Amino acid sequence: MKTKVIFAIIALSSTILFSQSKVGDKFFENYAYLKAADLYQEAVKKGDSSEHVLTRLGDCYYNNSNSEQAAIWYEKALNKYSDINPEYIYKYIQTQRSLGNYVEADKWLSKFKDIQSSDSRVADLSVGNLSIYEELESTTGIYVETKNLDSNTNYADFGGFIHEGSLYFSSSRNTENEIYKWNGEPYLDIYKGDISINEEDGTATVSNVTLLAFEDKQRNDVHEASACLTNDGNTLYFTRDNVNSRNRPVYDKKGTSHLKIYKATKNGEEWGNVTELPFNDNVYSTGHPALSPDNKTLYFVSDREGGFGQTDIYKVSIDGDSYGTPENLGATVNTEGREMFPFVAKDSTLYFSSDGFLNLGLLDIFKSDILKNGSQEEPVNLGAPYNSGYDDFAFFMDSDSKTGYFSSNRPEGKGGDDVYGFKELPCKQIIKGTARDSKLLTPLAMVAVQLIDKESGKIVSEVTTDENGEYQLEADCDKEYKILGSKQDYKDALEELKTTTEYGKEHTVDLNLIPLINDNEIVINPIFFDFDKWNIRPDAAYELENIVSVMRAHPNMVIKIESHTDSRGSDRYNMKLSDRRAKSTQEYLYSRGIATERIESAIGYGETQLVNECSNGVKCSKEKHQENRRSKFIILSDNN
Repeated sequence: MKTKVIFAIIALSSTILFSQSKVGDKFFENYAYLKAADLYQEAVKKGDSSEHVLTRLGDCYYNNSNSEQAAIWYEKALNKYSDINPEYIYKYIQTQRSLGNYVEADKWLSKFKDIQSSDSRVADLSVGNLSIYEELESTTGIYVETKNLDSNTNYADFGGFIHEGSLYFSSSRNTENEIYKWNGEPYLDIYKGDISINEEDGTATVSNVTLLAFEDKQRNDVHEASACLTNDGNTLYFTRDNVNSRNRPVYDKKGTSHLKIYKATKNGEEWGNVTELPFNDNVYSTGHPALSPDNKTLYFVSDREGGFGQTDIYKVSIDGDSYGTPENLGATVNTEGREMFPFVAKDSTLYFSSDGFLNLGLLDIFKSDILKNGSQEEPVNLGAPYNSGYDDFAFFMDSDSKTGYFSSNRPEGKGGDDVYGFKELPCKQIIKGTARDSKLLTPLAMVAVQLIDKESGKIVSEVTTDENGEYQLEADCDKEYKILGSKQDYKDALEELKTTTEYGKEHTVDLNLIPLINDNEIVINPIFFDFDKWNIRPDAAYELENIVSVMRAHPNMVIKIESHTDSRGSDRYNMKLSDRRAKSTQEYLYSRGIATERIESAIGYGETQLVNECSNGVKCSKEKHQENRRSKFIILSDNN
């Protein structure tokens, strides 16, 4: 007899251990990570240190962005199981990066690469190069906000760039100039204006716009445009029509006046010492100058012989007042069409306009890494909203702030060409809604609302509903999410949402939470038992955890348990079966730390308290019989 009792106790303990792990899985699958972690840790305390439990514990904390705790459990799993799923090695590496433990991360990176050498996440990472961790960047989607500058006129305005708080651009707004017959507007000049940026919305305001004055200029029928400045602001390179010593336009045999690049130095409020660069020529155009970040290389556009197309981009070295031999950037950048308006960002990315690559129409803006790493890959079209079906050109960007300017003649502008300011922003949308009591339909305050990435299961953000039950969250565009609402004495509410690609779009997701306490009873979904069985299945334990939560929140609550069956089977058998089920339910609550004195009784009533007409001999559906198979958790006292 004694041996059988001991065996029964061991079996019961094993069942509870197994059940808690399985119940933890149920909560994990429904993104209730804290509850799942509680159950998994209970399992660990009772001897279950399986790979599944340890890694799931790591995942519970990892998905909550708790790198410190996640690292503890992943490390336990990694040290215990040599053939662990490589994905947990990678997650452990991520936690170490997050904690700044780059040496530890690098050690496991080496092991990960040995196992998963072709994994794209690490294929290009070299072991031992700890600086790579400082260079990691986010890869979230980007939204580009564009603004037509208030300084634009109904004339051509283009080529904006910033230097020391001033916006420099070209414009035909000077009505004192003669009219250029090509477009019926005055000849172009270079202007400067003070610029201020609204930090909230990125709107640029330009004031005190003044004309740049050149000491040698004597005519108003000469174009001056497309300028760039050295870093110190003392030397200006710009494009001007080809003129002779008397400042009269010089034409070739076809009657064309070509462009040339000039250099000027600052002289008070004027620009003096204007000189023509030595690689200009009278039979072809040279223009659109742009400087490298170190000012040692000048990039420009020319239709000179030997190029690939109508106009190509070239570069020439600068050494004081001396210039090297111009070099074509080659077929990676230049095509048989037009490549124009080069700009080199601080990060050495080359931006330019072209009609020779796949584009949206006319000139589009492209970028290339050819100057950064000699990349021979085809330049990338920046796409909308930088590009349109019209001419889009003269791109300028501050690589640090991701703000800048480009020019376009798209029809919504103010003039022929306009300067547009832009700011790159992560594409975000708003999720808002109201949490309510599903029975009373009244708003619920203090509901914890979590935004969960559906693919990774990671909790992205969390807010609490206000006094009106309302909440608001910010989400990335074009992603799938779960929205989880939790509140004491209520069952969690879980909804799904897929955001769109539209920046700023608002979604409404209301959360209806089912109350667990109703008329002195803790109400949960039906607890199911296998036929002729009374052991607690994982799905039943999942429901019983709602009882555990309520009783933990109400430490003085005392309940009684009632178990009922339907009328099928003998009355005597049903009475015994229901009582065993009531006692099994009671034992589960004890195993979860509920004190014995808090459960006054656990009694089975068999089929003596049916809730419908389905008594012995009455033919009923399965659904009708199911109404009678129930457990009740009646609150006897709650002196909180």
